[in-house]
Amino acid sequence: MAALDSVLNDIDKDLDNALERLFAFLRIPSISTDQAYAPHCREAAAWLAADLTALGFETSVEETSLHPVVLAHKPKPGAPHVLFYGHYDVQPVDPLDLWETPPFEPRIATDAKGEKTIVARGASDDKGQVMTFVEACRAHLAMNAELPCAVTILIEGAEENGSQGLPEWVARNKDRLAADVVLVCDTSMWNPTTPAITSSLRGLAYFEVEVTCADRDLHSGFFGGAARNPIHVLSRILADLHDDDGKVTLPGFYDGVRERPPEVLEQWRGLDFTPETFLGPIGLSEPAGERGRLLIELVQSRPACDVNGIIGGYTGEGTKTVIAGKASAKVSFRLVDDQDPQKLAETFEAFVRARIPADCSVNVICYKGSRAISLPFDMPELETARAALQDEWGVPAVTVGAGGSIPIVGDFKRLLDRNTLLIGFGLDDDRIHSPNEKYDLRSFHKGTRSWARILSALGARRGH
Repeated sequence: MAALDSVLNDIDKDLDNALERLFAFLRIPSISTDQAYAPHCREAAAWLAADLTALGFETSVEETSLHPVVLAHKPKPGAPHVLFYGHYDVQPVDPLDLWETPPFEPRIATDAKGEKTIVARGASDDKGQVMTFVEACRAHLAMNAELPCAVTILIEGAEENGSQGLPEWVARNKDRLAADVVLVCDTSMWNPTTPAITSSLRGLAYFEVEVTCADRDLHSGFFGGAARNPIHVLSRILADLHDDDGKVTLPGFYDGVRERPPEVLEQWRGLDFTPETFLGPIGLSEPAGERGRLLIELVQSRPACDVNGIIGGYTGEGTKTVIAGKASAKVSFRLVDDQDPQKLAETFEAFVRARIPADCSVNVICYKGSRAISLPFDMPELETARAALQDEWGVPAVTVGAGGSIPIVGDFKRLLDRNTLLIGFGLDDDRIHSPNEKYDLRSFHKGTRSWARILSALGARRGH
């Protein structure tokens, strides 16, 4: 413990310098979705590579089909080996006029609760989170001249652009990414004082359905009642996707869906995750999913189907009495456990086609899907990390699922056959992807201390 105490003390004393380094990183406008910012993405990769090289990592900046990745190694023969993943790219800043200060001029602010926050684009997603891990490594190296584990760091530059090019790069470089476990810091705390480990991510299947009836838009006075209306056809298909109890009606849809262990459900019941606390702030009060399920199950461990958009007919100002020739909808499914996106695609298309009248046609477009990710509840590294987080925060770390998807985590499982611990220190009010993005100073400071503890704890597992 004496060695760890010195590392934690160094993190505390070096906080101002750590913020200066983070601010330098945040000043680089590394927006990955706009090619006009491609030079800045390359600048961010070079900045991070230089910082890691200065720490003694064997570092390289390597090309992908879009923006480069930063790969860094700090070997330690005979020790457990971790692979840390994050991203240096950020979201666009629009609408710019809603920012209180320029998005790439980071600053320390005080929020309405009196808490100090780091305000800048990328502060929480994901530069601030990446630097919690880098600063933890810096402190270990400063105090002990070595890390508790062998560490490989992989930081990409296109996460906000769908990680374009990264899966292919990972597939080509599997041998260089060998590790016992993957660590990801792109998630959130349960609340400002309770750490969380994300134990599952829902997968995704996304479709566009276009129904065509007549060969053009029709006058509803001449043809109303006689001509097939594609909006009616499409609406019936969409309505048929759920039954009266909120369950998805696709045949075999729930194949591969597992129930959570009783002890996990009991933990979730004690989290005060209620319609009032979760739905109330967005103006709703009643859960809309499967009846008889905990609200937290509906957004974390159960699959879901949603219509993300409907297009058809006249939607401009005033009236125009037409029957549309075409109508389309975008439909997504969040998947859990062992649900197969490819099997779902086949089932969904058959479901749609069975509801198309003989004189109409349909085109079903299937976009790339991703499988869900679940950690084994008895995974030793999971318990090691939970204990380390409790030591730092003074309360048990919550093990929860996440309703969203991080496809690269699935690629790590598929390509590297390794599980991923998702441990982040963001908060729900960090305004990621929005103007005035922030990262609590406490999250940055204690996040760094948390990673220092986790690295020490994982390094102590010599019998891995």
